[in-house]
Amino acid sequence: MAVATIAFALFLVCASGFSSASAKGGFTIDLIHRDSPRSPFYNPSETPSQRLKNAFRRSFNRLSHFNPTGGSSSVAQPNEAESTIINNRGEYLMELSIGTPPVPIKAIADTGSDLIWTQCKPCVDCYTQTDPLFDPSKSSTYRTIPCPSNQCNNLKGSCSSSEGSGSDSACQYEVSYGDRSHTMGDYAADTVTLASTTGRNVSFPKTLIGCGHDNAGTFDKKGSGIVGLGGGDESLISQLGTSIDGKFSYCLIPFASNGDQTSKLSFGDNAVVSGSGVLSTPIVVDQSQKTFFFLTLEAISVDDTKIPFSSSSSETGEGNIIIDSGTTLTILDQSFYSELEDAVDKVVGRERVSDPQVPISLCYKVSESEKEFKTPSITVHFSGADVKLEPKNTFVRMSEETLCFAFAPSASLSIYGNLAQSGFLVGYDLKRKTVSFKPTDCTKF
Repeated sequence: MAVATIAFALFLVCASGFSSASAKGGFTIDLIHRDSPRSPFYNPSETPSQRLKNAFRRSFNRLSHFNPTGGSSSVAQPNEAESTIINNRGEYLMELSIGTPPVPIKAIADTGSDLIWTQCKPCVDCYTQTDPLFDPSKSSTYRTIPCPSNQCNNLKGSCSSSEGSGSDSACQYEVSYGDRSHTMGDYAADTVTLASTTGRNVSFPKTLIGCGHDNAGTFDKKGSGIVGLGGGDESLISQLGTSIDGKFSYCLIPFASNGDQTSKLSFGDNAVVSGSGVLSTPIVVDQSQKTFFFLTLEAISVDDTKIPFSSSSSETGEGNIIIDSGTTLTILDQSFYSELEDAVDKVVGRERVSDPQVPISLCYKVSESEKEFKTPSITVHFSGADVKLEPKNTFVRMSEETLCFAFAPSASLSIYGNLAQSGFLVGYDLKRKTVSFKPTDCTKF
């Protein structure tokens, strides 16, 4: 049984009609924040403070999702492609199309898992979803992976009949997520369709998917599955492989940006991060945990004070932090965080406040109009990349009189979250095994 996590996702708005097109032309679609009035998840009754508090709580809930041990915690040429992201419960939704003719699917796009799956008919036990279930019998390009077969064995599928199977002759999968959600069903191959910047669609035939007939857990009714964007063999990124040249990137706008502004997610040639100011650090591949993107954090500087990073989760010091666009806060090993908090507090040097509704320990009283709040200069030292953060990356306003440090402690593992990544073009090159950062105005990207 695979262990995965609910991580970051996309909302791909597909153009009307279908025409198979070369992926060379690329495609661009808006990335819409869940709290934007343009988002279907927008809750007009929530205040900005409530949205931030909810996002912070989700960051802590995600720790168990990323725990590798499963325990709890306190076809085409290289192309360019871009996708729309809608933040849902700290994650994002992806709308793509599956099958021929293409059927629109909304799914969580997850950098913490690999399998692409959607709810399918016949449904033995499915959670309620707004959109109709995918009916594989109506797709002319749908093919189940036979059982038994070498391909089924390579996928670590099962050939035993089960209640959650749609077909006893099909290779079956079962995936369990860190929050105890699960999906079971048939391994299959079908055409996956994405929208291009030209208004045409780009199709990727024979893409491996899971057709889920038994799915339950914390899935939202406005979503109908998960698109795995992790590093494993079954993920969309790995399956698109040569067609995107192993590259994808994103540029996330700040949390509090205007609702009309959008983020972007890019693939292939359009995902190349180049030019002045680019900093790159190696991805540390763990063969037992290929799904996750590990980086090596060496230290964090607060003004002129450099604090070496040590973590109980990494014996060698390499691959000691997971980069994740679906976690809002940056979460650090408890002992290291304590040193970091002390250094930040010493520089700020003003009255601290606490709010039982805010799950952050380092907050300050400051008026909304105050201009003299001294924000420390914070630099994150990854291996080979010294990433200097802006105040918007390190502090967030929780209310008219409260400003909080956007970092938090953990007893289990460390995660580099999306507040620290906003305002940067963040590019993944899986062939070179690097992640690159370039300061960028993502509202104009």
